[in-house]
Amino acid sequence: MHDIKAIRENPDAFDAAMARRGLSGLSAQVLAIDESRRAKIGAAEEAKAEQNRASKEVGAAKGRGDEAEFERLRALVAEKKAEVARLNDEAKAEDDKLTDMLARIPNIPADDVPEGADEADNVEVKRWGDVPAFDFTPKEHFELASVAAAMDFATGAKISGARFVVLKGAVARIHRALSQFMIDTHVDENGLTEINTPVLVRDEAMYGTDKLPKFGEDSYQTTNGWWLIPTSEVPLTYSVAGETLDEATLPIRMTAHSLCFRSEAGSAGRDTSGMLRQHQFEKVEMVSITHPDASEDEQKRMLGCAEGLLEKLGVPYRTVELCTGDMGFGARRTFDIEAWLPGQDAYREISSVSTTGAFQARRMNARFKPADGGKPQFVHTLNGSGLAVGRTLIAVLENGQNADGSVTLPAVLAPYLGGKLTLTVEGTLA
Repeated sequence: MHDIKAIRENPDAFDAAMARRGLSGLSAQVLAIDESRRAKIGAAEEAKAEQNRASKEVGAAKGRGDEAEFERLRALVAEKKAEVARLNDEAKAEDDKLTDMLARIPNIPADDVPEGADEADNVEVKRWGDVPAFDFTPKEHFELASVAAAMDFATGAKISGARFVVLKGAVARIHRALSQFMIDTHVDENGLTEINTPVLVRDEAMYGTDKLPKFGEDSYQTTNGWWLIPTSEVPLTYSVAGETLDEATLPIRMTAHSLCFRSEAGSAGRDTSGMLRQHQFEKVEMVSITHPDASEDEQKRMLGCAEGLLEKLGVPYRTVELCTGDMGFGARRTFDIEAWLPGQDAYREISSVSTTGAFQARRMNARFKPADGGKPQFVHTLNGSGLAVGRTLIAVLENGQNADGSVTLPAVLAPYLGGKLTLTVEGTLA
């Protein structure tokens, strides 16, 4: 959500920032609604003052027996009362219109975010690990002999439809091991607090974390109004909604492993093979609530947490900073981590780490009280995948594949797999 006062004071700067997002002329539209709203509020206040003055004079006219003046003033009071109600209704309608418009305008990019139109203009900032050299043609995860029977898309489709999968046996255990490894690392090494959140949330939580109103079609809503979370960013971030926190409590660093649900609207035909793009998936999320002065450093710290997981797993990756045309709606700056998938001969996104600045905090009225006793300020909120569990499973399987279709698993998973680090061709752990 944007600060209307800031737009009033510097519309040119706002338009320049939105132009970097590929949008133009927004300040004029916003300020026209704002001016109309403020004019109606002013007119309502003036009409109310006239109503009050007339109300005071009614009794005096009655007392001196001036019936004509009494009736005129009584009619004027009724007229002004109706006018005040009408103007307040019109001002409320304009206010709702303004709020809705501001809620649909994306966040302002940080000044040094790379300019660009789409993902082709993203800037690589880091590359880690050697892409494996196979003496055979590597396969995609769902083609591996050790995986095919245990990654059951047919049963998933029978139960729920397209883009659902049933994992079985050792593959299901590896998937679970990955999520536990991620959570344990975040808690034991990265200093995050583990949270177990609901996966059903109210409109307010979706709105406060910028998922509504613009992206309602991307999520699932129950018949009684709850939303299935697209990521645990929603409940984790919204947990501080309406709060005025003590500065000493910042930063608040949280992590959660949850089911996530996305309709994948607009992605027809993309990644239809395998489990890269599913309607239901699992993710380990990181969320930080920080002091505004600390959010830039916090984003770098969170990025390092996500990268560290892939390094422990031995999965080659590259990190890119998203350009202005490819950033998400609520982001002020985003780094994507892309894992190497040998079966696709390509890097594919496995994590996004974003700072939203005060964008979400303003929507959900989350503030902190400065230690020096100053006026409460909006906190900054950050979120990042640490990591997408299904995509990490894909990366581990494809990078560890052997010529016979078996998979050599990362050593860090040994405590979670009973010390067994080979997925055999038969689909068992050994």
